[in-house]
Amino acid sequence: MIDDLKKDAETRMSKSLDALGNAFNKIRTGRAHPSLLDGISVDYYGIDTPISQAASIVIEDSRTLSVTPWERSLVPALEKAIMKSDLGLNPSSAGTVIRIPLPALTEETRKVYGKQAKAEAEGARVSVRNVRRDVLSVVKDLLKEKDISEDEERKAQDDIQKITNSFIARVDEALAVKEKDLMEI
Repeated sequence: MIDDLKKDAETRMSKSLDALGNAFNKIRTGRAHPSLLDGISVDYYGIDTPISQAASIVIEDSRTLSVTPWERSLVPALEKAIMKSDLGLNPSSAGTVIRIPLPALTEETRKVYGKQAKAEAEGARVSVRNVRRDVLSVVKDLLKEKDISEDEERKAQDDIQKITNSFIARVDEALAVKEKDLMEI
């Protein structure tokens, strides 16, 4: 019973870590990466569709992305969607190909992205702690119902705290890697 709770906690905490990874992918570094455009959608036959499902995204060089829509009529909509995004990108189209040059990051933008990364990491830590709180409340309920002893409850609390500490350490490691990546020139 307690082992199932621990496994559930680990699963939910790892989902928080995965969500942090996705959020970090959307924070721009100095290099081009197709995942930068993951959060952007375009109106495709009346349905908001992620750009990756309406076009192919290719890295031309370290600072340029190339977007080729499946249909020529999507070019203006894709350009508009990329410009409206909060990434600060200025696409230019040449026929059916949209090129997105990534400007070099200034020290100021690096600091802003660093703050954004720290905020995302704190959100992940809060999420991990919320999972811990939920699982510990279930353990306390089990103790109240006399399904487990006080010793088992104390051991479960210690084990769940160890799991929580390991996931928070992994969040901190991911943040350190992202900050290092952001500060590289």
